[in-house]
Amino acid sequence: MSAAPLHGLVLAGGRSTRMKRDKAALVYAGAAQLERAWELLEPYTAQRFVSVRADQAGDALRARYPQIHDRLENVGPAAGILAAFDAHPGAAWLVLACDLPFLDRDTLAQLVAQRDSMRAATAFRSAHDGLPEPLCAIWEPASRAALAAGVTAGRSCPRKFLLGSDAKLIDLPQPAALDNVNESREYWSAMDTLNATSAPLSLRVQYFALLREQAGRSDEALATHARTPRELYDELRARHAFTLPPELLRVAVNDEFGDWSQPLADGDAVVFIPPVAGG
Repeated sequence: MSAAPLHGLVLAGGRSTRMKRDKAALVYAGAAQLERAWELLEPYTAQRFVSVRADQAGDALRARYPQIHDRLENVGPAAGILAAFDAHPGAAWLVLACDLPFLDRDTLAQLVAQRDSMRAATAFRSAHDGLPEPLCAIWEPASRAALAAGVTAGRSCPRKFLLGSDAKLIDLPQPAALDNVNESREYWSAMDTLNATSAPLSLRVQYFALLREQAGRSDEALATHARTPRELYDELRARHAFTLPPELLRVAVNDEFGDWSQPLADGDAVVFIPPVAGG
């Protein structure tokens, strides 16, 4: 019996709540994570798709790629995998999360080379705990019905599904290859490890109350190498002689309150908000 054709699926439908900005758009070594995952899949798959929520379909980054929309809500990555099976039921799926900056083509090549199409899936064992890594794995058509039944019964964790299946598990050739990046601290650690260099960011900054008085303006556009709101404020504090320490301010990025360590991206609008009483 011949193996099902292998299609590629980049999971990019998450809400990135811990990172406080879209993980798929984070740039490592000059490429957005979604773009990088898409390119990694190319040599091994007949067709490729990006898994998204319906409300993400028009996003500028995701709109560049063929999409498969989630049909289920609040079940995590399982929604994307099941939607892919619904769209192409005769295919097997090489599934990749979009937050794996250390993943390389050689690691994927070993996964594909050791594929067992007679099993429910082929996956790596985590180098940290030995458990299956479901978001860099090959999911065979035979897994579809059981995964759907599990989700219906309230069991939506792909890792637990693989633990209870006949999945083939293989060792990771590089222990760090599947380390993911979910929050700001992990992002900066990954950036340092990868020794990524960055071009200046073009940002727009707004000032209110005392900050507006001290800056002599209500807003400004600038180019900066600051990577976070904290680094940006330190730069502006030196430039404009701001007297308020960051501990007394709140920061908002693109009209949403954020934290001082979240990554900044080109085109961001940043607002530093003084205390209500002004200062």
